[in-house]
Amino acid sequence: MSKAGLPAATGGTCTGYGKRHFHERWCGMASRKHIDNILQKWSFDPTQLSVRTVKGVDDREVIQMRIDMGILQLEIAGRPDGSRPEGFDTYLDFLQSQSSEHIGSIELDDDLCGEIDREFVQFYHRRICWLTLREFERAVQDADHTLALMDFCRDHSDDEQWTMSHEQYRPFVLFHRTQADALAVLENGGPEGAIEKINGGIDQFWNFFANYDAEEQFEEDDLVRRLMELRESLRDQFNVGKTLEEQLTDAVASEEYELAAELRDALNRRSKDHH
Repeated sequence: MSKAGLPAATGGTCTGYGKRHFHERWCGMASRKHIDNILQKWSFDPTQLSVRTVKGVDDREVIQMRIDMGILQLEIAGRPDGSRPEGFDTYLDFLQSQSSEHIGSIELDDDLCGEIDREFVQFYHRRICWLTLREFERAVQDADHTLALMDFCRDHSDDEQWTMSHEQYRPFVLFHRTQADALAVLENGGPEGAIEKINGGIDQFWNFFANYDAEEQFEEDDLVRRLMELRESLRDQFNVGKTLEEQLTDAVASEEYELAAELRDALNRRSKDHH
């Protein structure tokens, strides 16, 4: 081989067949790396999220999200980027393993925090993709992962500012989770169950505000109001009165213990029927 990396028969220069073959081989390969044809066929719409599922080269299903300067491609299981951090399905799994080995104590240095931030972003993108695709149960799973990662950061980080940079988004993740959980139940024909899921999510919002001594902000929170509006919309659309759980809460509050016992029995029977 010559210093230029070309076969010796060409004398190290691109002449005749050698030049044409070299150009077709290397320039042709380079041209195939662009995604111009994909971007031209799938235009970006700034007014809405554009998401689709497609088949990969090995026939696996992947998610694609059109963004203003290209396309994001995400795996549907494990880490959205398809990696296995330290041999684990997710970085959270790795952190929990390390925490267990160190009996609960693990120092979150800058490198670990950087990897945690990467996983937050990846699961955020996939969660909103699942919501757009109406894959509500999968959206719930990814929201649960994000909430568990937030819990880990809160419990193990000594940097309060870094922790709060994530905690500030907990209501947003809770909103997505509650919305997805309710709509998943609704799709299976259960408007009453959907309302109960919303009530459970609203309770989680209350606990969040209470944990930070901000109960006065609860009723004014926009996400809480949107969940309440969704709940009342379901009541109106499906003509649903108070659910069994809501009736039980009222019975306990008014000290109607016999009625409360009957309602608990009804809830237990329903739970057994569902399983």
